[in-house]
Amino acid sequence: MRVAHIALGTAAPADLAGAVLTRDLEVAGERWAKGRRLSAADLAALGRAVSVIEGRPITVLVPEAGDVHEDEAGRRLAAAIAGPGLRATEPVQSRVDLRATIAGIVRVRVAVLDRLNALDPVEVFTIQDGRVVEAGDLVASVKVAPHLVPEALLAAAEAVTRRAGRRRVVSVAPFRPRRIAVIVKETIRGIPRDRFEASVRAKVEGLGSTVIGIDYVEDAVAPVERALRSRTRGRGAGRADLVLTAGSSSTDPEDPFFVAISKLEGRIVRHGVPAHPGSMLWLARIGSVPIIGLPSCGAYSKATAVDLLLPRILAGEPASIRTVARLGHGGILTRDQRFRFPVYARDLEAPEG
Repeated sequence: MRVAHIALGTAAPADLAGAVLTRDLEVAGERWAKGRRLSAADLAALGRAVSVIEGRPITVLVPEAGDVHEDEAGRRLAAAIAGPGLRATEPVQSRVDLRATIAGIVRVRVAVLDRLNALDPVEVFTIQDGRVVEAGDLVASVKVAPHLVPEALLAAAEAVTRRAGRRRVVSVAPFRPRRIAVIVKETIRGIPRDRFEASVRAKVEGLGSTVIGIDYVEDAVAPVERALRSRTRGRGAGRADLVLTAGSSSTDPEDPFFVAISKLEGRIVRHGVPAHPGSMLWLARIGSVPIIGLPSCGAYSKATAVDLLLPRILAGEPASIRTVARLGHGGILTRDQRFRFPVYARDLEAPEG
């Protein structure tokens, strides 16, 4: 690109059509924003203008071969990073926003994001990986700082995203409707039982799934095993895609839930998770069916680690050590972390520290 100047009130050279303003300007009562590409009509309007800004001519940037305007650069960067579940807005001063088209979990490939932002003057900024979003929420934005950038810079940015493989830099994984069964020891009774049922339904339905039944069982291995067998290996309407449990003692290896899971050839994936409150949550599997043991603080009215893990599982992440391990970054769930929770959990109780 080359730099040129236009003096207000004088005829501008015709070859400046397409030049870009470098600062905001008011012409005949209309505000022209920096980054505006000047048309022949714009040049004529400047030739008729009589005011002078601080006695200086207007500086413009004249594109040359290989230069790309900021708006087009923003569009291309957005197309390069955006995966499923996102839509791009039109540029506003080169910034293109990516908004969610669905409710789900945001997935950000942070290492690739870092490589893109190491390319001066590319700017790609996102919300946190793992955040729960609703349709319409802002997920990411892209822009370039200058009004004109070299084509080679955009090609380099696009190459970074191609080398990263088929997965895009930012995407939204939708919540998948699942059939969820709940198995509860009969030790939960009365008003606490009502609160528990209301809490569980809010969590499940708030993420687009369905509670297909709540089974209350005796605190013994045989009834717990029967209930788990029916919900994980049964056929027809009673079989669940995921099981939530309540009433177990997570530190007792002979708790009926753990013994029953072993008898059904399942396995415990994780005792406890790296997040508080709710760190005593446990995760298991019987065949392909995940089982989440709700911590006592998560059974009623608190926002806990369950409200981080359950959305991930319902968005298709596996019931694995890796999924649990990722909860540790940002796992101190104080009030200032409410933004990380699904909508249903943002008004629940949270610890002060």
